[in-house]
Amino acid sequence: MSLTPLFGPVPGGMEMMIILLVAVLLFGANKLPKLARSTGQAMGEFKKGREDIEREIRESAESIERGVSGDDDF
Repeated sequence: MSLTPLFGPVPGGMEMMIILLVAVLLFGANKLPKLARSTGQAMGEFKKGREDIEREIRESAESIERGVSGDDDF
């Protein structure tokens, strides 16, 4: 059984060089580090948000299993 990639084949060395060249031409060499930094920060925030949601879902499922609801405060 062979695995099929979700988004098609991954670009190789020459394709990556062309993509990098196009990025330099579009954004300029000075802006690429800033772009990469902001992209990394956005990915970190996304990962943190995803982990927070997963933790909340896990805690909610655990409280349901124990039969305790946090909304019975009134």
